[in-house]
Amino acid sequence: MQQHVSKSEFKARALEFFRQVEATGESIVVTDHGKPALEIRPYQTMVPDPLGVLRDSVARFDDPLSPIGDDSWEATQ
Repeated sequence: MQQHVSKSEFKARALEFFRQVEATGESIVVTDHGKPALEIRPYQTMVPDPLGVLRDSVARFDDPLSPIGDDSWEATQ
């Protein structure tokens, strides 16, 4: 379960909370007037999924082996 702390409590004990997050890997939510404002969590490198990068980047071709006519190219117009 995530721990919630107020901004004033976080300010007073920030280094302690940083060490806690590093040791446990659990995130801490910092609140402002009872509403979540920030989340302190361990850093994770983002390794992009090679197939995810290409997802939805290719147009649909009904017959990819059929010849393309001159009128099919937008660049020639």
